[in-house]
Amino acid sequence: MTNETPRHSGAWVSFTYASFIGAAAMVGFGILFMPVDFWLKGYLAMGVVMLVQSCVTVTKTVRDVHEAKRMLNRIEDARTERLLMSVGKE
Repeated sequence: MTNETPRHSGAWVSFTYASFIGAAAMVGFGILFMPVDFWLKGYLAMGVVMLVQSCVTVTKTVRDVHEAKRMLNRIEDARTERLLMSVGKE
């Protein structure tokens, strides 16, 4: 019972990196060329950096919770299979 997770294609990985870099560049240039005081630009930039960091943290946490549930299900499946094998031998 091996359920392998499908791998992402190289094109998809490249697209996600390019999308992130493009979005970060657009927000950065937007903040840089915004006609406001320097302190407000700094405040907005810090907010964007914290938002990106929070998105990464939430994504990792959701993935870790999902993987933990998958591992628990695998352990329970293995126990059930072992129990069925022992019953089948008797």
